[in-house]
Amino acid sequence: MARRAPLHARPREQSRSGGVDGNTRLTSGLAAIIFVLLFVEGLTIVAIGSLLTPHVFIGALLIPPVLVKTGTTGYRMVRYYLGEREYVRRGPPAMLLRLLGPFVVILTWVLLGSGLLLVVGAPASWHAQLFTIHRASFVLWFGAMSIHVLGHLVETARFAPRDWIRFTRRQVRGATTRQWVLAASVVVGLIVATLVAPHASSWRVLIGG
Repeated sequence: MARRAPLHARPREQSRSGGVDGNTRLTSGLAAIIFVLLFVEGLTIVAIGSLLTPHVFIGALLIPPVLVKTGTTGYRMVRYYLGEREYVRRGPPAMLLRLLGPFVVILTWVLLGSGLLLVVGAPASWHAQLFTIHRASFVLWFGAMSIHVLGHLVETARFAPRDWIRFTRRQVRGATTRQWVLAASVVVGLIVATLVAPHASSWRVLIGG
């Protein structure tokens, strides 16, 4: 029986098996969704008093896509540091983005978590402190996220559409599964947002709305 060629000698199989390419496509698709939602969320800040409910709705909607993207990026990082060949061959992000990554993740979850607790779950006595944390984390998050987005903009624009284009979707296995993951993250986000948004009135006393 003939011996199988080593992994590095089988580029065609590598390119069709999902792996790091599938992870990149899924992460980029999630990044595109998150970017659009963050853009709309930013618009609500301009008139937060009158747009508080949409602000809370979109913030809650962001939670599942951000959670999945945290998982996909964490998975890639773990596979890279464990020495998985295709992940090592693809290489890590630029050094600045590698150093910034943990801060982006932490600040994102502090921002979303403090906002969620303000609306549901936290006693009224915590609201002033949580609101301060929410505003302070937003300032830090905005700076870190701006660099993060610019650093990954080309990659996101390049890979996010590939599972949705007939020719390129065939190049990496699992396109349908990745599409379902993207859709499910948005649907679950809509469910969470629908449950959370009616409680937005608890913020009005803090923002003077």
